[in-house]
Amino acid sequence: MSDRLAVAEQMIAHYNAQDADAYVALMTDDACEAGYRGAVVREGKEGTRAGLKAMFAEFPENRAEILKGYELGEFVALHERVFRSATAEPFEVMSIYSFEGDKVSRVEFVR
Repeated sequence: MSDRLAVAEQMIAHYNAQDADAYVALMTDDACEAGYRGAVVREGKEGTRAGLKAMFAEFPENRAEILKGYELGEFVALHERVFRSATAEPFEVMSIYSFEGDKVSRVEFVR
């Protein structure tokens, strides 16, 4: 397993622990989360932290399971199954992590 794939997997571990601080610690200061090739939904490290904390408060059982991970150059793609709650239908997503050095600069989601 490569370093970048390990970083993306660690971000999912922090996500599953609902630890927004540890999650954003693996990102660049100007990182963002966005729809695939679309609008930014969480701007910067602080915007991402605040957005995650709000989502964790709304969905305290939220977690993601990595089905498959790939790395190519400066990019990592994870195929995930996301569970919002015990009663909600899980959904699948592809998350694409762009790296600057050893930190994530952008995460885009395909749903």
